[in-house]
Order: sequence, then structure tokens, then C-alpha cells
Amino acid sequence: MGRSNSSGRINSMAKEVKTLQTLASKLFSLMGVNPKVEISYDKANEAYVINIDAGDETGLLIGRKAETLGSIQMILGIMLKQKTGEWARVLVNVGDYREKEEDYLKNLAESAAARAKETGEPQSLYNLKPGQRRTIHLYLANDKEIETESQGEGNERYLLVKPKKD
Repeated sequence: MGRSNSSGRINSMAKEVKTLQTLASKLFSLMGVNPKVEISYDKANEAYVINIDAGDETGLLIGRKAETLGSIQMILGIMLKQKTGEWARVLVNVGDYREKEEDYLKNLAESAAARAKETGEPQSLYNLKPGQRRTIHLYLANDKEIETESQGEGNERYLLVKPKKD
């Protein structure tokens, strides 16, 4: 009985990958772009990952502060929900943007942690989106000498990286 459930989920994922491929093609056609799109299911993140190679149009699809990228991701997630009737996590990556952003955030986290340890003073990181703050929280979670905390409200929310008190 467990096998049929497992193979049923695999068939469902394969079907959803095909559905996402169709939806992405339709969306990009309406946008007037024709990128190469690869879709897979990432079991570790329990998400459909859409990798886009847009060539000269990479910047257009990422947009200012990755707002277009975030919008494409949200729209494809909603479109998939409308087709399947179930919510599924959809992650869109254009031109390795996500990997570069993660490297940048890790470097920012390490730098802030090093300054906090060196000076003994909390370090504030501003202008981060919720997902970026989360990445830094998770990245520094294993550092026994540092703690992180989000403060403020709405657009004024920021991340505090501070040395742990003994």
C-alpha cells in the first residue's frame, strides 16, 4: 500500500512539473520573452524549482531589487494552485541570481558577526527583505558567540547581529 502512495506522489510531481512548464511558457510568451526553462522538484526544500536562462533578458526578468523575479515566482505559484487545486512551493531562479544572493548574504552575515565579536557592539543590517533576514538568521544560528534578532515594524524592520552575553 505504501508503494502505490509513493508512486502516486511521484506521478503527481511529474504531472505538476509538466503543468508548470506549460504555465511558464504561457507567462513568458505574454511577457514577450523566450527564455530556456528547466523545472525540477527539490525534495530537500519541498519545492518546484524553475531555473531560467534568459540570456540578454536576465536583468529584465530579475528586475529592480529582484521584484520582478519575486512576482514571477508568486504568479507561477498561484497559477499552479489554480490548475491543481493545491498550494505548492515554487522557487524561481534566473541566471543563478539566488546563489549569488545567498553568497552575498552569507558574506554580509559573516562580516556583521565579525564586527559584533570584535567591538562587542550589536550590528544593524537594514533594507533586507523577510527572506533575506531569515537566511542570515539561519546562517548565524550555529555561531555560539552570536545571536540575531529582527526589530522594528513593516518597512522599518531590520536585523540585529549581536554578541551573546555569557
